[in-house]
Amino acid sequence: MSRAVLRYVRVSPTKARLVAREVQGMNAELALAALDFMPNKAAGIISKVIASAVANGDYEPEEVVITSCRVDKAAVMKRWRPRARGTATRILKPTSHIIVEVAEASKAEKPATKAAEKKAPKKAAQKEAPAEAAAKTAAKEAAKASEKKGDDLTKIKGIGKAYQQKLNDEGIYTYEDVANMSDEQIAMMEEKYSFKGDFRESVADAKNFVNGKEA
Repeated sequence: MSRAVLRYVRVSPTKARLVAREVQGMNAELALAALDFMPNKAAGIISKVIASAVANGDYEPEEVVITSCRVDKAAVMKRWRPRARGTATRILKPTSHIIVEVAEASKAEKPATKAAEKKAPKKAAQKEAPAEAAAKTAAKEAAKASEKKGDDLTKIKGIGKAYQQKLNDEGIYTYEDVANMSDEQIAMMEEKYSFKGDFRESVADAKNFVNGKEA
């Protein structure tokens, strides 16, 4: 890698940076060719600095890449212009420091590749994390459901397979769950699922199943 620095150039940093951004990362030969056709004053100056950086490393322009083309703010010269009624207006003339670094194309590509390899696993892990969390949550819910399942609620009076599924959706899996339902739960089930008949009779029948098990 080699570099070249040109200090206190009579050009505004804002205008010079417009050109510097265009050649950043380009092949030096292509950058020099492109700068020849740019009308900006800064283009000719930056072209000379790039050529100097290439020469400092004893490279050929086609062998290197511009890894850095930086424009720093330098001193600002102040001038005055006479105006009406004996007054004066200040004129600011900014200057810049131009720093160019070049490196062989093969060496310049390796750090970028390593950085991309480091970032890739992190991005993959970030994408996989939500999916893994959802899978774990689903597995836990399935495990809880399998632990609660065990009683055939269709044996209870007035409850068929369809209504058993509705009870399971509400977290009711066993005879004890049905027998322990409160009045509010019973009213909610009758209203929500339009239970045909008196659901309280089904709850009473579930209590008989529970008492039979305990006996």
